[in-house]
Parts: sequence; structure tokens; C-alpha cells
Amino acid sequence: MTTVDVVASHILKHLPNHAKPLFVAVQGPQGSGKTYLSAQLRNYLTSHPHNLRTALLSIDDLYLPHSKLVELAQSQPPNPLWQGRGPPGTHDVELGIRVLSSLKDGVQDVEIPRFDKSLHDGQGDRLPMDGSGVVIKQPPPMDVVILEGWCVGFHPITQSELENRWDGIWKEEREKLGLPGGSLCSRNDVERINKALISYGQLWNFFDVFIEIKPSYNGDSPLLSRHHIVYQWRLEQERHMRAKNGGKGMPDDAVKEFVDRYIPGYVFFGDVSSNAETNPQKWLGKSLTVVINNQRELQRAVEF
Repeated sequence: MTTVDVVASHILKHLPNHAKPLFVAVQGPQGSGKTYLSAQLRNYLTSHPHNLRTALLSIDDLYLPHSKLVELAQSQPPNPLWQGRGPPGTHDVELGIRVLSSLKDGVQDVEIPRFDKSLHDGQGDRLPMDGSGVVIKQPPPMDVVILEGWCVGFHPITQSELENRWDGIWKEEREKLGLPGGSLCSRNDVERINKALISYGQLWNFFDVFIEIKPSYNGDSPLLSRHHIVYQWRLEQERHMRAKNGGKGMPDDAVKEFVDRYIPGYVFFGDVSSNAETNPQKWLGKSLTVVINNQRELQRAVEF
């Protein structure tokens, strides 16, 4: 079975037990194929014999407008993790709540936000919500709503846990990846990300089913960071894009710097399935971890 088959089967199993729509969250690291998987899931669910009305959103399309991203980057004290879109704190949570609420309540016309990453020399900006984007027509109500993104499902952790990770696994991962110490981020910078994540819980509360894509670490050298594959996957994506669009995009060195800002998010908040304190009780028994190898091939799937 393919990853699409396994995840679709999991969704269909839980569909009859929920009022419409069933909200499905899909989380995976950059380059893991979560966007492709989510698009394939929509195609699968909307096709015969299921014929389910399925809406697809990306957390990337909930980024703050460019002006607000600039304002955040210039906030004091400056946080290097907010010098551009990506980490928690750079999304418009209120916009996400409005869109998800409208889909849940059966509002007649629901426009899906769009964020164009090519604007402002690659810094990106939100496109106008003027009816020119995808507009979901209701009724009939949607059957399934999918939200995918790298930090979907991330929850804040306790101060003591943050301090333990700062002195423990973060130090180890930083050394393995050759990341600059204080110049990448301080503990206070991570604490501000942790605080920003509090509001994201309002988004995650919509969701009934959680899908987690996780790289397999079997066979990896203990000298390698568990996140080293993210750099490889993201670099492959960028090179593929440059090959298709005539060379436009980030050079290899810039891709590494881009991914660097995401690594603290994975280290401090990324273990959704194994963090019993932060994993919402409503997801337990309805969630699925999909383990893939370096070629993004399905290795196994585990419910939790």
C-alpha cells in the first residue's frame, strides 16, 4: 500500500464517527512530501467511489502580510527566528480561525487565503482575498477539511521542559548540525516562540484526526543529527524548482540558512506523537504516524 492508501483508509475509518466536516491535520518536516500527500488525499477522497467534498489548506497561506512580518522582524528585542516567515508567531492565527469556523459552520462562500512567496524578493506577501482565489461553495457542507504544514500540531511546552531541552538535546543537535550557538537563537528567543504557540491551540482544537509524517532514523550514524535529512529534502526541492523555472530561487547556501531557523521548532516542539502532556486528548486513538525513509517511501504506519 502507498502512503496515500494508508492515510486515506485511516481518514475514512473515522469519517462516520464525526459530524461534517471531519477536520484532518497533516504535519511533517520540510521536504517530507506532506503537501504532495495532502493534494493526493484530496484527489483520492473526491474521486469515485468516495465522492467526498474535501477542502485543502496550508499553514503557509496563513502567514502574516508582508508589512506585519517586517514589523515582527523589527520588534524589540529582536528575535533571529522571526527574521522572515516560518516559525510560530509568523502566522495569522485569527485568519485561520475565521476560515476554519466558516467551513465548520457551513458559510455559503469561503475564500481560501493565499500567500505568494515570490513577492518582495522572496519575503512573500498575502494576496488579496477578493474572490480571485479558491472559493468553497456551501451547501452542501464539506465532508473533510485538511490543513497541512510543518508546525501543525505543535504545542507549547513547560518552562522546565524547555530548559531541559536547551541544555540537553538542543545542545547535541546544534553541535551535530554545526549550527552557530548564540547567533542562531537564545533561550529567550525560544521562550518567545513557545509563548506564541499558545494561540495556535485555537486552530488545533478544530481538528479530529492528526497525521504525522516522520523520517526513519534506522541505520543513521549516531554522529548525524536526527534532522539532517530535512536539509537534504529541502535542498532537493529548491534545486528541482530552480531547474523548472530558469534558475530562480535560493542558492544552496541560502537554503541551509533558511532551514536553520526551523530546526529549533523541530527540537523543542516537534515530537507531537510522543509528548503526552501536549497532545490533545481528542486526537488520542485517532492519530497516525507515517514513517518514511530518505526516499520518502513508506516504511510503516502506527496509530496512537
